[in-house]
Parts: sequence; structure tokens; C-alpha cells
Amino acid sequence: MAPPVHRVLVTCGHLQRHIGRYEQGLRDQGIDVFVPPLTAQQFSAAEMVEHIKDIDVVIAGDDFITAEVLDAGKASRLKAIVKWGIGTDSIDKPAATARGIPVYNTPGMFSDEVADLALSYVLALARSTLRVDSAVRSGEWLRVEGTSLRGKTAGVVGLGGIGQAIAARCRAFGMSVVGSDVAAMPEAVLKACGAEQLALEDVLSKSDFLILACNLTAENRHLINATTLGLMKPGAFIVNVARGPLVDEAALIQALKDQRLAGAGLDVFEVEPLPADSPLRDLPNCVFGTHGGSSTREAIERVNELTLEMALCLLQKRTQDLQRLNRVA
Repeated sequence: MAPPVHRVLVTCGHLQRHIGRYEQGLRDQGIDVFVPPLTAQQFSAAEMVEHIKDIDVVIAGDDFITAEVLDAGKASRLKAIVKWGIGTDSIDKPAATARGIPVYNTPGMFSDEVADLALSYVLALARSTLRVDSAVRSGEWLRVEGTSLRGKTAGVVGLGGIGQAIAARCRAFGMSVVGSDVAAMPEAVLKACGAEQLALEDVLSKSDFLILACNLTAENRHLINATTLGLMKPGAFIVNVARGPLVDEAALIQALKDQRLAGAGLDVFEVEPLPADSPLRDLPNCVFGTHGGSSTREAIERVNELTLEMALCLLQKRTQDLQRLNRVA
């Protein structure tokens, strides 16, 4: 058998865990897969500079792909970057465009999974589920007066596929739904998910539960800060299943300590993993996750297979039209 002629770098942890299922099939098509050990949430830029050398296509997680990383790839044989998932905020897309390195992602692949997780945080906050569970395990019999969802207002920031799926679930629980987005959403879309689109300030002021489901951009970093938190109802809850830097954690911590907010469900953080000395850890009115919105067996398998198919297409091992791939840079 001829030696592999192409190299694919896999840095996304989800695909790394299952890559053994696909390696032989890829090798049969002349593709070698490089899977460096991942010990954190993502690889740093310095690590990526080393990993990306002599690579044709990268299937990336949330790794930091800076101009320096792209230069290292361009200096050898890098043809494209495939982002496992949706968010590409850790990739310097203008630098990629300037160097002629296309960047692709996989939108719309786990809207339901992220929406399910968002609602799990809403329910856990509304009924103090984790506090009660912990008390019962320690021998107590804690009774908590929770919050009914019917009649409450859910505010959804970001009305793309994930936001629409969240809105539909909130409606199923008897909640009113208002949402904001940088784009004007078609009336048919809003009607289908049961949401009313308003300006962000109005969404903030009306929400009993504010749920973040938007992309992270340079413009909306720290979208939730001391000023915007001040627009929210006293006793409201906030849930973030999008990106950690959307929230100014220092301002959020203060609002929780002052009991202006009743609680927060955070699947993502400004720094991941959450630092051991983060004051968030000391707040009893929070529920935490590990950036796991896409983490179901079904979703992971679906996107693993898609990203590998995209890599094969980019390496001309498939006949699909490249225009069908979702290019973001």
C-alpha cells in the first residue's frame, strides 16, 4: 500500500476520543491523521504553531488559531481549517482570508442539544434541583419554594437555530418569549418558534430568565456587563450556553452577591476550565457546566462524520461541490 500523501490534524476533543473508528478508512484513502494529546479545553496558539506544521487540513475545536499559527501552516502545506461546531471566535478569520486559507464550520448540527441543555439550566435554577439533591444526599430534607415557569418571560439573545429551539421549548413550558438578534428575523421564523423580536434593552428589562445563545464577536464581548445587568428585573436569572466572554464575570458576580439576580446557569466561562480561585465557585445560587452543549452521543457522531467528510472533500477525495460547505472566511 502506498504511504499516505495527505495529513489531517485533529485537535477537537470530541473527534479525538472517537478517531480510532475512522483512522483505517482514512489511511486507505491516503490520509494520515495526527492527533496530539489534548489535556485542556483547547490548544494554545504556541501549541498550534507546532502542531500545524506539515498539515493539509485541520479539524479544530476551540483552539487558538492566530495569525502566527496560520503563518506556520501556510509556510508548509495548509489548505483549509474545518471548525468542529459553530463558534469560530478563536480563529483569526481576517488573517486566514489574507493568507488564502479558507475556514469552514458546521452550523445547525446541534441546535436541539444546546437548547435542551439551556432548558436544563432554567429548570435547575427555577426549582433549586441541585441544592435539594445535595441536601438529601447529606441527610437533610430541604424544602425550597421555587419559581413557576408558566407566565414568566424568557428572553433569548440570539435567534439563530439554537435560539429558535430554546424559544420553542420555553413556549412549551407556558412562558412568553422575547428575543433579540443583530438581524431582523422573518415573521414566519418568529411565529414558528413563538418569539417576539425586540431591542436588546427591552429583552433585558422584560426577562425573568435571560438565555444567551448568540455568537461571540468583537462587538458583543462583555455584552452582559454592569450596565446591561442593571436593566434586568430584580430577581431574574441568567443562563449562558453560548460563549463565556459574552458575560463580564466580575459584574455578574457582584450582581449575584448583591442578590439583584436570583441565580445563574453557566455552561461557559471567560476562562475555561473555570479557575480554581474563581469567586463564582463560592456562590450557592449558580449551576455550572463544562462547555458541553453539543455533548450527546448522537450529536458528536453526527458532527464527527460531517467534519471528516468535509476534510475528504477539501482534499478532493469526494466529488461534492465545495460551495455546499459552510465557509465563514
